[in-house]
Amino acid sequence: MARTLKSKPGSLLLHRFTTSPPPVRRRFTHTLAFDEVRGSSDKPYTLTAFILHGLLGSGRNWRSFSRSLASSLPPDWRMVCIDLRNHGRSADIKELLPPHNMENAAKDVADLVKANDWKWPDVVIGHSMGGKVALQFAQSCARGDFGQSIALPKQLWVLDSVPGTVDPVNTSGEVEKVLETLQSLPSPILSRKWLVEHMLKLGFSKALSEWLGSNLKKSGEQETWAFNLEGAIQMFDSYRDRDFWPLLERPPEGMEISIVRAENSDRWDPDTIQRLESLSTRRVNETEGKLLVDILPKSGHWVHVENPNGLIEIMSPRIASLA
Repeated sequence: MARTLKSKPGSLLLHRFTTSPPPVRRRFTHTLAFDEVRGSSDKPYTLTAFILHGLLGSGRNWRSFSRSLASSLPPDWRMVCIDLRNHGRSADIKELLPPHNMENAAKDVADLVKANDWKWPDVVIGHSMGGKVALQFAQSCARGDFGQSIALPKQLWVLDSVPGTVDPVNTSGEVEKVLETLQSLPSPILSRKWLVEHMLKLGFSKALSEWLGSNLKKSGEQETWAFNLEGAIQMFDSYRDRDFWPLLERPPEGMEISIVRAENSDRWDPDTIQRLESLSTRRVNETEGKLLVDILPKSGHWVHVENPNGLIEIMSPRIASLA
C-alpha cells in the first residue's frame, strides 16, 4: 500500500523563462492566477491551450516553453499558464478550500473558464501532477460535472505522468524525500543561501537545491515558501491515489489523449509501459476517442527543460492540425 505523507502546519521543476513579449498576468477574485502567453499579439486568438504545472511548481515555470510552443503554431493560438491551488500566486487564495485533491484542482480550472466567460480550452497540457489534473478535468467534463454547456478538450497532453496509482516502492522516492525534508525545515526559512547549502548537505543535487531556493519569496525581512506546503502534500497524496486507466481505455468521443513518456524518466515501471503500449495499439470503435503514446528522447522527468525542442517537435504538428 502506498504510504501517505502527513500534512503539517509537491514534479520538482527546473526552469528558466524569458519576458518578450511580456505575458499578461491576471487573477479574477476567487479564481486561479494565470499568465497569458502569445507567440504574436498582432492577431486576436481563436484557439486556447491550458498548461498545468507539476507539484511545487507554478505557471511561470512554463512561460518560456509556452512562448516557444506558441511561436511554432499559427498566430491565433494563446497559451494560458495556470497556477494550481496551493501553488504560485494561487497559494494566497483563501477561497480555494479543502479537500486539496485532483477533483477540486480540476474544478478550479473549470471555474476559471466560467469566471472569465471564456470558451472551453481546445487543448489541455499537464506535466507530472498537472497531468493528472488534466485527466481529471477531461473526466469531469465528460461526466457533465461542470454543467451541460461545456465542450471537451480536443486534445489532452499528459507529460511524463503515470496514469494509474503510484506506489513509492516502484519509484525513486525522491519526491517523498523532498517533501519530508521541507516539512522538517524551520519556518520562516533563514535565507535562500542557507536553504541551498542545507539541501546540498543532505545530499540533494545542486540543480534541485537551487530550484527550491527559487521558490522562496520575501515576506518583510523573512523568506517564506511561494507555495502552501500542507495543501501541496494533500494534492500529492491525491495524485498518487487517483487511477485514470479507465479513461485511457475508453477516451471520450472526439478527444485525443497523448501520453508523452520521457526516455530517461524514473517514473515508469515495465508493467505500466507495456499496458500503455497495448492500449495505444488496440483497435477502437467510432464512439471512442484516441490514445497516443510518444517517447521523448534524451530527457528525464523535466521534459520542458531537458529537451524542450524535442517536445515541441512532438506536440506542435498535432496541435496545429486543430486550426
